[in-house]
Amino acid sequence: MPVPLLRCGTNYAGGMHEEYVEAVLAVAELIPESKVLSYGDIAALLDSGGPRQVGAVMSAHGNAVAWWRVIRASGAAPQGHERQALEHYLQESTALRGDTAAAPVPGKNPPWRVDMKSARWNPQEAEFELIDAVAGALHDASDPAPEASADSDLRMSVPRGELRL
Repeated sequence: MPVPLLRCGTNYAGGMHEEYVEAVLAVAELIPESKVLSYGDIAALLDSGGPRQVGAVMSAHGNAVAWWRVIRASGAAPQGHERQALEHYLQESTALRGDTAAAPVPGKNPPWRVDMKSARWNPQEAEFELIDAVAGALHDASDPAPEASADSDLRMSVPRGELRL
């Protein structure tokens, strides 16, 4: 699967940069059937943002990918989409825990979850290379390196006070 080109500068609603949205969706597209990643897993793979930022992207743009494969770390399906997610999990034979046949109770979490121990996706080397390419393009697009010249004096700032452990 080709790595999408990441374009700089465009903000989506909520202040999300287009390159971040595309990076999150590119990683989500790589998750195979019957496997899942948590919002935090995707943020860690991209080395950017956190679970809330990934969740915001998935909430606004996740319909472009298999959204049910990106879930909370607890194994709970995306909030408000539990019924549709369960249909996908059963169709894909995703490992589940709990009673999937129980009738949903409005306002309560369903009595089932994805079994994160069994269903969490562990990318192989070739997939890590794709993820690294996406993450690298994201970092290149969002954090361009300053142009250094031979006379430039780039150095870290000196911390105020002491570092206390």
